[in-house]
Amino acid sequence: MKRALIVVLALLGTVSVASGLSGILLGPEFAPGGGPTTASVDSEYRFTNAFWLAGGIALWWSLRRPGERASTTRVVLAVAFLGGLARLVSVAAVGWPHPVFVGTLALELVVVPVIVWWHVRVFDGARRPGARTPVPDGSA
Repeated sequence: MKRALIVVLALLGTVSVASGLSGILLGPEFAPGGGPTTASVDSEYRFTNAFWLAGGIALWWSLRRPGERASTTRVVLAVAFLGGLARLVSVAAVGWPHPVFVGTLALELVVVPVIVWWHVRVFDGARRPGARTPVPDGSA
């Protein structure tokens, strides 16, 4: 269960890094459903993708010591969830985006909370109330 979770998180980090890099290097014109835009929107898009890139790198970093760096993993995932809420604001303001981004909306608002729950179960399971802890045998 722990190994599967780490693989899922590594894949999410890979998607984040790849998406962030492509957004920075290619700009909004190459995004699904994208096209020419103003210099201000292009600038904001590339700037925002730097955070997407950084989130993926932070996620990878946290997986090198997943138990010790659990809070980093959860903060990155919480930011992804917050991004999904921002997408909902966009839906309300201007309508539904390209289907790729509808998929990412579902990922951010449904799958990410499930992964956070899974992460808490895997890495905080021994600290749950009622969890068994080793009893010292008295020899030292």
